[in-house]
Amino acid sequence: MAGARRKSLQSRQVGSLLIFLCVSVGGATTIRYSVAEEMESGSFVANVAKDLGLEVGKLAARGARLVSEGNKTHFRLHRKTGDLFVKKKLDRESLCGKADPCVLHFEIILVEPLQSFRAEVRVFDINDNAPVFLNKEPLLKIPESTPLGSRFPLQSAQDLDVGLNGLQNYTLSANGYFHLHTRFHSHGPKYAELVLNKPLDREEQPEVNLTVTAMDGGSPPKSGTAHIRVVVLDVNDHVPQFLRPVYRAQVSENSPNGSLVATVTAMDLDEGTNKAITYSLAQNPEAILKTFQIDSQTGEVRLKGPLDFEDIETYDIDIQATDGGGLSAHSKVLVEVVDVNDNPPEVMISSVSSPLPEDSPPQTVVALFTIRDRDIRMGGKVTCFLREDLPFVIKPTFGSSYSLVTDRSLDREEVSGYNITLVAMDTGPPSLSAETMIEVLISDVNDNPPIFQEDSYILTVRENNSPAVFIGQVHAEDLDLGENAQITYSLLPPKNGDLSVFAYISINSDNGKLYALRTMDYEAIQDFQFVVKATDGGFLSLNRQATVRVVVLDDNDNRPMILYPLQNGTLPCNDLVPRSAEAGYLVTKVVAVDGDSGQNSWLSYHLLKATDLGLFSVQRQNGEIRTLRQISERDPMMQKLIILVQDHGQPALSTTVSLNILLVDGFSEPYLQFQDPTKHSRKVNPSTKYLVISLAILSFLFLLSVTVIFIIHVYQKIKYKEKFTIQEHFYDDCNFSNNLVQGQGNGSLFQPCPYEKCSATGTGNSEFCFLKRFMPNFPFPHATGEIKMEAGSSLPLNSERNKSQRSEGHDQVSDDYM
Repeated sequence: MAGARRKSLQSRQVGSLLIFLCVSVGGATTIRYSVAEEMESGSFVANVAKDLGLEVGKLAARGARLVSEGNKTHFRLHRKTGDLFVKKKLDRESLCGKADPCVLHFEIILVEPLQSFRAEVRVFDINDNAPVFLNKEPLLKIPESTPLGSRFPLQSAQDLDVGLNGLQNYTLSANGYFHLHTRFHSHGPKYAELVLNKPLDREEQPEVNLTVTAMDGGSPPKSGTAHIRVVVLDVNDHVPQFLRPVYRAQVSENSPNGSLVATVTAMDLDEGTNKAITYSLAQNPEAILKTFQIDSQTGEVRLKGPLDFEDIETYDIDIQATDGGGLSAHSKVLVEVVDVNDNPPEVMISSVSSPLPEDSPPQTVVALFTIRDRDIRMGGKVTCFLREDLPFVIKPTFGSSYSLVTDRSLDREEVSGYNITLVAMDTGPPSLSAETMIEVLISDVNDNPPIFQEDSYILTVRENNSPAVFIGQVHAEDLDLGENAQITYSLLPPKNGDLSVFAYISINSDNGKLYALRTMDYEAIQDFQFVVKATDGGFLSLNRQATVRVVVLDDNDNRPMILYPLQNGTLPCNDLVPRSAEAGYLVTKVVAVDGDSGQNSWLSYHLLKATDLGLFSVQRQNGEIRTLRQISERDPMMQKLIILVQDHGQPALSTTVSLNILLVDGFSEPYLQFQDPTKHSRKVNPSTKYLVISLAILSFLFLLSVTVIFIIHVYQKIKYKEKFTIQEHFYDDCNFSNNLVQGQGNGSLFQPCPYEKCSATGTGNSEFCFLKRFMPNFPFPHATGEIKMEAGSSLPLNSERNKSQRSEGHDQVSDDYM
């Protein structure tokens, strides 16, 4: 029968070994595997990719990794093949102790997108531990008067294996006094009792030696032995008796050491030393001996070590009472550990996606985590929430697993990162909580265009600048980071499409500094504008524009230009003034313009030199030349003036103009023939001429006649030409320019305005009348006739008399000149 039982056990063990590598999928999200303990490191467990329905290589592409409870990794995952291997040799006894089944939980985390799969591996036990007796040589003292059938409990053997591989039975060596009876603890291993079959006789055999063997159910089975020494005592008529066979007590798991658990009491009817009772914790497992202690005199059972409901819920303590004669009795104390809420919930982070793009849509998974509370009964329901109001929410996934997802849109420019505090709290009592911090950084996306400090800029540059001179800077800022905030500046033409602006300006694309490419000329261009575009460096670049207006500032770089009188390098202009002119008589007007603007174009006129400084004056604002006093007969006929025309720039620039003024009794032709005293000094003296002729006649008679004829001929031609030279010169050089321009209040004129100079006989002054173009012509009046004209009217001409006068070679002009 024993052989059949052993075969049955072996067949069951073989059946368990056949399912070591069995794989099952529990539900849609949990994968279950099975392995045997003591498998070597690197042993194959299963192909995770196949079980998850993923292609080979997807695990590596999605960054698959394993996350185990308690941060203890027992397996490793080959990402390329999807194979799951044992990381290090598994010892079921150290992992789970006496718990059966032994299950290791872990999660398979995939990213991009973030996904989690729960998995568990059941570790099957193998028979790698033999039963062991803590006391291999126990001593029993049994009185010789002990009645038949008396039972003596023996120490339990300890076997770390579970199930069939655990402790199964005990055997006793052959003897004539005892047989073995196996019993079960309510919460503990099997133990054996010696049952007395034959009365003991100390005088016949004072000591009996026995061997107890503990057997497990493994294949092959393992065993452990203990050698029991039984000492037969002299007669002691009464055995101690406990008041109760079983004592029950409840102790909170947070009770301190030394707390009273229970008090046992035994009595002995003997007298003397046989009545004295001693209490002890005999035949108890090591875990009980480490946790409890008993007072040998009072029987008080107290705590010796800490209690933990999550590890052991009940204790079965064997109490032995021994009298002075060596007789003993046994009782039990059943200790129930009362659970208290002494373990806060635990938050275990499986995966975190950080940094998180700021354009992530709502419900984007940020983190995966699991909550565990060891106080299953007392802790009650566990709730999880966020400490602060953040754009994230917690969503349950399955079981005690949760995911942290975005609740609303994110903006890195407002908040660049979050320290998220996860709070897990049970319902107690008392309520306990645990906090875990998750740091999530927000990565930047290009969602902000560059922003200029101003919508439009006005810059100034002074003309005559050096090429490549710095004139100003535009600046834009971008709230993004990195390449998204790197700004490049460029020029755009104005709206009118004028590309010539690019010939004047350039921009540094890195810092927005503007430079003038060429020398500016205010007289050519006063201002211009263009558009600056700022573009960021994002993948989908954004840009903004700003208008820049460059104003050219005028420099005093143009001298005043004389429009009248003309300064063309020919003979200077002569102005005629009658000697009858009164003080304040308008002689002429100097007209000048300046190419500059503003203060640089304001002109002032000054009399620099004059033949008589007291005779003429120059109006500072308009350049009019007037007489200061009445002209006298002592005043030289030829008056020379040098006028200085000066602008108001810094430094001031100036131009001089020369004027010749002839003081005449009337405007007759002989006065017009007078131009320059130096010219008259060149006329040939007749006496000298005749002297030369006389000498020539005396020396060369022949040559004299020829020379006289030649000289006479040449002299007549010269006289004839000089007669009309002054009149023609007056017409051409003294004529007012056809390009005079209208004044601006600063001595300058713009619009062409020809005018004529008119004078009347008998008046004391002369006027300028800007009426129409007028070419003066001086007729020779009749000897008895008189020419009269009104101011502003044209001068009538007697063409016939003028023609006859010129043909006759008259050298006189009328004294009545109008």
